[in-house]
Amino acid sequence: MVDGFAKLERRVKDAAELVEMVRAEPDPAMEAEIAAELGALQTDVRRMELARMLSGPHDASNAYVSINAGAGGTESCDWAEMLLRMYLRFAERRGWKTSILDYQPGDEAGIRSATFSAEGDHVYGYLRAEVGVHRLVRISPFDANKRRHTSFASVIVFPEAGEDIDIEIREEDLRIDTYRAGGKGGQHVNKTDSAVRITHLPSGIVVQCQNERSQHRNKTFALKVLRAKLYEIEEQKLREQKEALHGEKKEIGFGSQIRSYVLQPYQLIKDHRTGHESGKVDRVLDGDIEDFIESYLLLAGAGKPLQAGTDLPDL
Repeated sequence: MVDGFAKLERRVKDAAELVEMVRAEPDPAMEAEIAAELGALQTDVRRMELARMLSGPHDASNAYVSINAGAGGTESCDWAEMLLRMYLRFAERRGWKTSILDYQPGDEAGIRSATFSAEGDHVYGYLRAEVGVHRLVRISPFDANKRRHTSFASVIVFPEAGEDIDIEIREEDLRIDTYRAGGKGGQHVNKTDSAVRITHLPSGIVVQCQNERSQHRNKTFALKVLRAKLYEIEEQKLREQKEALHGEKKEIGFGSQIRSYVLQPYQLIKDHRTGHESGKVDRVLDGDIEDFIESYLLLAGAGKPLQAGTDLPDL
């Protein structure tokens, strides 16, 4: 990465020299060439800065994502399912492999909660930007009077704990229950007790998996999720509760949202941490969230300047 910054700095200096030459002797063709180079430099500087923001100890890891409906009843369950689809579409755009480990349907629509795994390039590094409460404002499709409703759902992301990380899970500390899988899953669902729920008694953590036909495979996946959550707890302790890996815990309701998605009476999605906005709500809800994530990551590292001498010259 140091070499990359050095190359960028040389390109900036070369561009600055060309700018001075054009100012002394105007040349329209040269001005167009310099403008193109400055545009490319801005893109490359942003890409390099983003790469630096993805250099944390867990950023290259795969991740588990949990989505939970909050205040708002059926509306929030529907909103939680919309978020699930958004993240699965985002993962598809990036070429990540995903697998839904647990899916708890709502009573009338949507989901009460869902957990999925994602494998690929810097999965945790990107998705950690999405941790928090997400707020939806729209005319409810479940309200016969067509009133506007506000719904909430929370997103929690934690990195997959590598096999080289020592996390002790004792068999006597676990309560393992099996049950018939519900919701989406195929013809085998509700026919066999393949789903597995594991309760870690010392911590009270509950994880479950119902994605696989095999009870053994569901137990294996559930243990992986449990291991990752326990590792996350240890990380929080080491960091002295400064900034938890899955963000500050907040009530899933008013005043705690990190991002608002307003569909009526106007259309606007705004991230309250960065101020980044988009009126292309359909594209965002279809997984086009790169700009929101990059804005967060770049802002998170705003206190660490690229390097002296990398300011781009004005043409």
